[in-house]
Amino acid sequence: MGPTLRSMFEQTVAKYPDKEGLVDVKSGKRWTYQEWDEEVNCLANTLKDAGVEKGDKVSTVLFNTAEFATTLFACMKIGAVFNPINFRLTGKEITFILQDAAPKVVIFENATHQQVAQAAKEVRGVQFWSIDQHELDFAVNFQGQIEGASRDRPDCELDENDVYAIMYTSGTTGLPKGVLHTHRDMIDQGLIMGAVMQVTDKERGLSVAPMFHCAELHCAFFPRLMMGGTNIIMHHFEPKPLIQTVKEEAITTFFAAPTMWNMMLQEDLSDADFTSLNKGLYGGAPMAPALVKKLHEQLGIRLFEAYGMTEMGPAITVLTEDEQLDKAGSAGRALINHEVRVVRTREDGPADPEDICEPGELGEIIVQGPSMMPGYYNRPEATEEAMYKGWYHSGDIGSFDEEGYLWVSDRVKDMIISGGENIYSREVEDVLFDHEKVMDAAVIGEPDEMWGERVVAYIVKKDGSLTDKELDEFCTATERLARYKRPRRYEFVEELPRNASGKLQKFKLREKLKHV
Repeated sequence: MGPTLRSMFEQTVAKYPDKEGLVDVKSGKRWTYQEWDEEVNCLANTLKDAGVEKGDKVSTVLFNTAEFATTLFACMKIGAVFNPINFRLTGKEITFILQDAAPKVVIFENATHQQVAQAAKEVRGVQFWSIDQHELDFAVNFQGQIEGASRDRPDCELDENDVYAIMYTSGTTGLPKGVLHTHRDMIDQGLIMGAVMQVTDKERGLSVAPMFHCAELHCAFFPRLMMGGTNIIMHHFEPKPLIQTVKEEAITTFFAAPTMWNMMLQEDLSDADFTSLNKGLYGGAPMAPALVKKLHEQLGIRLFEAYGMTEMGPAITVLTEDEQLDKAGSAGRALINHEVRVVRTREDGPADPEDICEPGELGEIIVQGPSMMPGYYNRPEATEEAMYKGWYHSGDIGSFDEEGYLWVSDRVKDMIISGGENIYSREVEDVLFDHEKVMDAAVIGEPDEMWGERVVAYIVKKDGSLTDKELDEFCTATERLARYKRPRRYEFVEELPRNASGKLQKFKLREKLKHV
């Protein structure tokens, strides 16, 4: 049978029944592990009474809430497949996922009810439950559903290879695909990340990055829960409340995308208290070396980076605390029990796993590991292409250095070709990030009659006085960029399109170019 996420949760409850297990910052509610387990059983039995059977899907369109965490484990108790949906998606995008996943129940909140209401008009045979106390013509009240339900543990035969979740890709290049993950996949991911991060039962970890995303859920939340730490949940990210919560709840660790760490550093930290905070995790997007140095200087915490993708659970490499400055900008080395290769790309099909690049040579990053998905939901052709010869082909371009550290340069589809030369946007973006007046930056290619493509930079200003001339002089003066790599045009914007995990959605910037 093997271990399951249900057995993992119940083992933690048995070891730490009276310890504070869950805290919801927004509502102010707190549960011991024993109290939380009873809440989970209550919802699990309610779902069973509502007709949810083993293998059926339960979707959530929730920010970070206690109900999210409780639904997650309630599904595990009865063998239902958990389907957390990005709360930032439009009604049309949510409709696509609900039609694809075909859940029995959708649980949502007031902050997402408009998008869900739009989706509810299009999908049939789905029960909608709202966690907030308001009347909706298409939904019932969550609390009303669970009232009076049994708090006894439901019976269910589970196997480690049963699917635990369908997690939809972030859609950085188009329509999302449902990634399947099993109980065993995530047991392994949680244990490996727990070992890397040296997680103990003393942790008071904050979930402030979106819990629907596997980086927060599998790399931060699961390891804490496995080890018996306390899980504090913030509804959504805001820099000032985050800083205050770290102080009030004596937070020891949290995960955040680089853009979130950056926004926190822009706040006035003179009254902040980070004495309890001893380590942090980042991922979801590369962190510019300049930002790594600022975090070390201003917070002085142990910092870890995890690089990966939803299909792998997500982490495949890690950059540990003692490597952050010497290898700033690197994605680190392969995670325990993972094999990562960089192979030469081909125009006529997937890259051959045996055509391995030399150190310093750019190619596609491919990987094998214990947390690799069994496939995409209802997408056999996409699964076959992505899992060519048993390796997950990431679509990311990178290289290894002589010491075995991975450097991620770009997405295959984001590479710019100008005058026959390959330009990797990450290299240009890192230079732009070094300018003191730049808050955020993204580089893409636009069509050019002479050169094929030319580099365009989208910039979010930290200082309103910043001009394109100043940036052009900076790129020239640093001598870090060959002339052909320098941006030929700068567009100043209020913000860059990012998904909830912090990844740039460059296809949206390309859409903007079509209308320029």
